[in-house]
Amino acid sequence: MVPTDGALMKDSETRKGESLSSRRLIRPSISEVADRTPLRVGVHRKQAPPEQTNAENYYFIKQMQNKTAMVVVLDDGAELRGWIEWYDKDCIKLNRTDGPNLLIYKHCIRFMFKEEELRQRRRRPRE
Repeated sequence: MVPTDGALMKDSETRKGESLSSRRLIRPSISEVADRTPLRVGVHRKQAPPEQTNAENYYFIKQMQNKTAMVVVLDDGAELRGWIEWYDKDCIKLNRTDGPNLLIYKHCIRFMFKEEELRQRRRRPRE
């Protein structure tokens, strides 16, 4: 710390017990600090991850365009077969040849897969 305004004391005086109350703390003014620090123009904060990654959208669009035969397994274990005609945030529409078309809420779906994968698994011998 560097003393200012004639408050310079000799080492011998400070050793004798003189108080340091006559020393002033040097603090720059706010305007001086603002002049020294550059503005943070190019600094970007790390953004929170998006709520949706669009992977689900990509998957559904691909299956809809190809009219891929799908197996949808519901929470109660029921298997539904058909192809996805459209989807939205909460549900999918499953078209079926052996029954009526269905509107299925996504929260009721345990999982879904391509029907082709089921056929391949049955053909492959167990190891």
